[in-house]
Amino acid sequence: MRVVIAGGHGQIALRLTKLLAGAGHQVVGLVRNPAHEADVAAAGGEIALLDLEQADVDAVAKVLSGADVAIFAAGAGAGSGNARKDTVDRGAAALFAEASERAGVRRHVQVGSMGVDKIAELDPEEGFTIYLKAKLAAEDDLRARDLDWTVLRPGHLTDDAGTDRVLLADHTGNGRVTRDDVAAVLAGLCETPAAIGRTLELIAGETSVADALRGL
Repeated sequence: MRVVIAGGHGQIALRLTKLLAGAGHQVVGLVRNPAHEADVAAAGGEIALLDLEQADVDAVAKVLSGADVAIFAAGAGAGSGNARKDTVDRGAAALFAEASERAGVRRHVQVGSMGVDKIAELDPEEGFTIYLKAKLAAEDDLRARDLDWTVLRPGHLTDDAGTDRVLLADHTGNGRVTRDDVAAVLAGLCETPAAIGRTLELIAGETSVADALRGL
């Protein structure tokens, strides 16, 4: 497979690149900083230099041309202002999905966030609420598109070593999950038709990643 990952220098994306490349797939990490090329290359991928906050849909579609899977794993980051939560977590996600449609890349996986269903209970002016609103808007945009989409909402992310033991379901409740295990699930979702058209939550559990994917 040829897989294009938006946010290719992110912590999950680099882990995902290593897994996919190690399995013999071609991986392209879409990044905006040329200094990140060495890290993506070390993980086994190549880079496409593009800023999703500035690019137009044709430029993104050109990068996606010929891909089998598009994965949106970009994010403005915890230290970003409210404006970038909208331009990246919503706007860039929508642009990437539109470009997938234009390039004919049907399989599209988007990393969402736990908590988007609790927005009404939160302070509307708080930064995390604004982030969740952006993530929810990106999900809503994706669901309306003619793509074979999946949204994956991981729990609280940790840098602990992967366990290969997860709970992957439509609803899991709150919990933690390692970035290693998120990457492993994303890699598997690329070739899991049962996940198409579903919004899935992911936390640590008792089931192997392979069995969790088979059980969808």
